[in-house]
Amino acid sequence: MNRLNRPRDDRWIAGVCSGLGRRFGLPSSLVRVGFVLSCLLPGPQFLIYLVLWVIMPSE
Repeated sequence: MNRLNRPRDDRWIAGVCSGLGRRFGLPSSLVRVGFVLSCLLPGPQFLIYLVLWVIMPSE
């Protein structure tokens, strides 16, 4: 299984969704759509994204 990191080649904003997709074997576009749809619901999704941006190492 791949390590959790932010790739340099498939980034849109910070590479968090791409890194999560690679880690769990999902297409990065599917993870991005899921994140955008989850932002429509109440909760700390954007804050979690920012925290992952800070703690996930870059490739």
